Amino acid sequence: MSATIKQGLTADTVRELSEARNEPEWLLERRLDALDALEDAQLPDVIQTPGRRWSNLTELQFGKLVDPLNQVDETERVTDEGIEVLDFETALDEHEDLLREEFGATLDPETNYLTALSAALFTTGTLIYVPEGVDAEDVKIRTEMRSRSLFSHTLVVTEESASVTILEAIGDEGPTEDDEGRYFSNLVEVAAGPNSNVQFGSLQDLSSDAYCYTLKRGDAGDHATIDWIEGNYGTQMTRSDVETELNGEGSESQIVGSFFGHEDQHFDVNARVWHNAEHTTADLVTRGVLDDTARSVYEGVQDVGRDAWDTSSYQRENTLMLSDESEADASPKLIIKNHDTEASHSATVGQVDEQDLFYMTSRAISPEQARNMLVEGFFVPVLEEIAVEEFRDDVEELVQQRLD
Repeated sequence: MSATIKQGLTADTVRELSEARNEPEWLLERRLDALDALEDAQLPDVIQTPGRRWSNLTELQFGKLVDPLNQVDETERVTDEGIEVLDFETALDEHEDLLREEFGATLDPETNYLTALSAALFTTGTLIYVPEGVDAEDVKIRTEMRSRSLFSHTLVVTEESASVTILEAIGDEGPTEDDEGRYFSNLVEVAAGPNSNVQFGSLQDLSSDAYCYTLKRGDAGDHATIDWIEGNYGTQMTRSDVETELNGEGSESQIVGSFFGHEDQHFDVNARVWHNAEHTTADLVTRGVLDDTARSVYEGVQDVGRDAWDTSSYQRENTLMLSDESEADASPKLIIKNHDTEASHSATVGQVDEQDLFYMTSRAISPEQARNMLVEGFFVPVLEEIAVEEFRDDVEELVQQRLD
């Protein structure tokens, strides 16, 4: 596997990272376990069609991209009354027992090669802890990446009947001077307690020579709700996985995704949900636009377990292509092991509707303006789901920048 950097990455490197942050022994051991897992771990599965592998992650040159001991970021954390939004070093001082119990409990660091690499090398991280009954809004984590590589970990824990709305955004200083690129990795865990509500919005706008890998995974307790909003606009290649396990009775999850690729960008977008308990509900909605020679591949999975009686599960994926050279593929999957299920899934890939364009241009609207209006309208179902006004404004601005 050409992606490996294990030859240049040693236990001493990991120990140096841990010692610099004055971490306890248990966290160092977890880093070292993740490092050992690299020996046998595999890269994430990718969609394959006859004669084609849509995302070739093995081409990533981690040996050049990853510089473990020189990670630099500028992160702003905005909290709300009654909750804790802490960097990991502070969280270790104030909530070590909680961190020890929940870190890696929802998202297995050894899921694949990229998660193990991230768990061994992360230098920036955030704990968001929402106590029982507290309702928090407009929690923000805005990170600017200031190094060739950056590994991040975000942990959200909500207690019973708590509620929180979070925006996490990542950007950087612009393309690297030598054009060899950057690498950003982010693992996100959400442990939603009974009857709690989490909306987690993520916005990625890295520079055009960057590579990005993210895996976000939630565990929803009884009658809990985890809603994800995922926006990908930057990088030359993005691999994004968003997953929810509906483990509690009556739990719910919505995964809303959007992307807008141009030039030679590549997006590998995945949304998955597991119905493991009774009376659970899921709704997966993804909308993407591709221009120039941009490419996308989407996989959505709804997995209904044997004990998931009275399940409702829906999935829709739509990709709009603005040029004949752009490419897209979609693979929605429905796995049902319980007959007491109401479910549907669909995916479409197509060009701008010629009849709509004709209708608008026949009313004195220029072809370019008409196309832009149709694209803006295409994203409306996604924008309507974003509760944070600042996040919604950011997405609208990024879409407008692509159209200008």
